[in-house]
Amino acid sequence: MPDIFFKEPESTLLETSGLEPAVGNEIPDDFLSTDLAPTYFKEIGHGVSPGRQEEAELARLAKQNNDDARRKMMECNLRLVVSIAKLYANHGVALPHLIKEGKIGMMHALDKFDPERGFRFSTYATWWIRQNIERCIMNQSRTICLPVHVIKELNVILQAVRHLEAHSGREPTPQDVAHLLGRPLDHVERMLSLNMSMMSRHTLFDVDPFLSVGDVMADEKSPGPDAMLEQSGIEDRVREWLSRLNDTQRHIIEHRYGLNTCEIQTLEQLASRLGLTRERVRQIQLEAAETLRGILNLNPAVDRSF
Repeated sequence: MPDIFFKEPESTLLETSGLEPAVGNEIPDDFLSTDLAPTYFKEIGHGVSPGRQEEAELARLAKQNNDDARRKMMECNLRLVVSIAKLYANHGVALPHLIKEGKIGMMHALDKFDPERGFRFSTYATWWIRQNIERCIMNQSRTICLPVHVIKELNVILQAVRHLEAHSGREPTPQDVAHLLGRPLDHVERMLSLNMSMMSRHTLFDVDPFLSVGDVMADEKSPGPDAMLEQSGIEDRVREWLSRLNDTQRHIIEHRYGLNTCEIQTLEQLASRLGLTRERVRQIQLEAAETLRGILNLNPAVDRSF
């Protein structure tokens, strides 16, 4: 089972004083412009996405700080940023600001993107765009609802969670976070509980990352998760690996990631369907992911870049 199903793209623990991801190169002022006149939307709608080989070459040049390559990569995917930003409209942040945050996320994705892994840039960038937009919305809601010192502490804990997720490939426990930060366990649990309460007001944070990849892909010919598996030649093996899970685990994994033609569903939808709590569904998903990761580790011939 590809690691992409278990973890998010690599990230680092952010400084508490800066909530936005660091971007390797200076951000052009015109690229971050929030002038979203109708002509702007019309222009980005006509952007032509490069083919797979051209995109890989542009990405390689971009890593060598070629400004023209970076700009072309970003301009070809502006429609992706706008499409994702529009999904988050009506959550207390103006659309122009959401698009600006999404652009910053896309630039960070370009800094981290490795074309040798075989994925299209739009597939990889979607997670970073969403992360930046969601952080923007969450920070806005915290600013209104929480004292400054609580906001800062919550950001520290959530950044630690992201850091542990990126390095372990699993959702960390409160004990993991407490150990990393040297905080009392009960304090970490209270802060995480507060965060869950905040997130419950914004159900957008439980949308599966693959949903936006399939729904708002800038390059509409780019494959979704199932297509990527088929192209990589491991689709049959994935089916065989899934057959080793129990019925509930397999059902949850298939519907969380849209495997085997199953419709992608949220934790809440699966909980209602299975008669379980949302938390129990999440736990079963993690258990199944651990089982599949163990199977993958026993198959060294599988290309881990997928």
